[in-house]
Amino acid sequence: MRYGTYLAKFKIRHSTISYNRLTPKPDADGKKSLRPNRIKVTPRYALALLRPYCGSRFMEQLRAVLPLAVYLALFQVFVLQYPIQAASTLLIGLFAVMVGLAAFMEGLNSGLMPFGNVLGANLPKKASMPVVLIIIGLLGVGVTFAEPAIGALQAFGSSIDVEKAPYLFELLNNWTLPLVLMVGAGVGLAAILGTLRFVYGWSLKPLIFCALAPTALLTAYFWTNPDLRSVLGLAWDCGAVTTGPVTVPLVLAIGIGIANAAGKGNSTLSGFGIVTLASLFPILAVLILTLFVSFNVSPAEIMANANLAQGAIAADVSFWDKTPVVEIVLGVRAILPLVIFLAAVLFLILKTKLPNKLVTTYGIVLCVVGMCIFNLGLTYGLGAMGTQTGQSLPGAFTALDIIKSSPIFSKEVGITLVILFALILGFGATLAEPALNALGATVQKLTNGAFKKPLLMYSVAIGVSLGIALGVAKLVLTLDLITMLLPLYTIGIILTIFSSEEFVNIAWDSAGVTTGPVTVPLVLAMGLGLGEAVSAVEGFGILSLASICPIIAVLSTGLIIQISQRRKSLAETKPSEDFQNERPTYS
Repeated sequence: MRYGTYLAKFKIRHSTISYNRLTPKPDADGKKSLRPNRIKVTPRYALALLRPYCGSRFMEQLRAVLPLAVYLALFQVFVLQYPIQAASTLLIGLFAVMVGLAAFMEGLNSGLMPFGNVLGANLPKKASMPVVLIIIGLLGVGVTFAEPAIGALQAFGSSIDVEKAPYLFELLNNWTLPLVLMVGAGVGLAAILGTLRFVYGWSLKPLIFCALAPTALLTAYFWTNPDLRSVLGLAWDCGAVTTGPVTVPLVLAIGIGIANAAGKGNSTLSGFGIVTLASLFPILAVLILTLFVSFNVSPAEIMANANLAQGAIAADVSFWDKTPVVEIVLGVRAILPLVIFLAAVLFLILKTKLPNKLVTTYGIVLCVVGMCIFNLGLTYGLGAMGTQTGQSLPGAFTALDIIKSSPIFSKEVGITLVILFALILGFGATLAEPALNALGATVQKLTNGAFKKPLLMYSVAIGVSLGIALGVAKLVLTLDLITMLLPLYTIGIILTIFSSEEFVNIAWDSAGVTTGPVTVPLVLAMGLGLGEAVSAVEGFGILSLASICPIIAVLSTGLIIQISQRRKSLAETKPSEDFQNERPTYS
């Protein structure tokens, strides 16, 4: 039956409503416009509308923060026998962390992300490729300032002993702005190469090897220099703090938009790879900056300047350096320059209008407010709790002044218990990261179900937990970081060579999603507190180990999947081959 015949056989009842009936009628004098009357919303009705909207976003952060906080508190009180210090302040700080992150993430989705989408769609159409790459590079610097984890990194500079680690102290106290700029430059270079990779379809493997080669050489040089060796933990940890909730979605949105505009964004793997590069290049950037500082300032000068600065700070602290003013200033400074840059590119260079200006403005305000609240929560809640737990952990196996009954266990049992604590902490913190769920769903879809979401999530979680446990063991047992990183990266490179391009992209990007705004400050604070308690030179390095271990775990899982798929394919083709080889018999 033809479709026209079908329509002729059946009658469809429909009603026509005139547009004039839907619009209000003007007054007799014609002074009123035809605009509909504004809806009157009572405060009670507005609260009913906002409650589920705010509640769902707050609950997401609550599920990520609360289990970790409860786990730390229970372990500290019942195992370490050390009461929670300033418990009310910690609770308020943790609540501020959850509120701040909820507001920040909502503002990111409704405010900053539209900028990224519009820029990605319009940049290739209205600007040449060199201009596009310059804008992408500058954007990488801007998003680094906006990362919540960067603020956490800067906050721990004062805890470093200048006599044990002079150049580390110098970087985190006197070269803070150049440090963030160099980390941002590394992210910018990664964004440029990632965009070019999207457009031209480059493989990720050569880029990984090219980034690791100079990084490994500089790392070897630093390892042989006693004054520079203490910076290695910071440098390799900087690779983890850059791939946060701001950098990845914003830069990725622009890169994929450019690739789609160029007609090269149809690959299922077009979104992978940029996280990997944004993790590797900042390491190299920090090492180069430290090398420059070592050529200009000697350790003796750093110590002398530190003693003078300490006396000056003790005498007079400016209003802008006092809490909570400093946290608010850092929050505003992190977001506003990025917004101004994006607006300048959009309006002045591209001359493009931003859709939904009101919603975007609302999102930007939420970003600023959320960042300020998060910084306050970090100071009084998450960071303080991590430091407190880290300082009390050695009480399990050694005597501490703050724990009267220490050591609580024998040395062997206590160290084993502390490492087991770190193992469980890493596993739980990773599964709580919202980005990991999104990555798991994406990977399952792109691999047509071969790499299932739960398998990826548990592989990454096991890798991170092993990495954090190794990092804690490094501090407790005073192990050298490079002797741990070198074999792990060697294994990672070997697995990369034998893995397919799909699993290489997935594995190396999986390390970035594990270091979120909750995990990074907590692990950093715990590591530095633990390092201070055991008189370690520095407490950095845990995040770097927590980044390479999931790469190895996912690559290993990917190879197992590849082998099983190959065997399955051979098993399916063998019967058909046997059938073809059979010769018919006739009676």
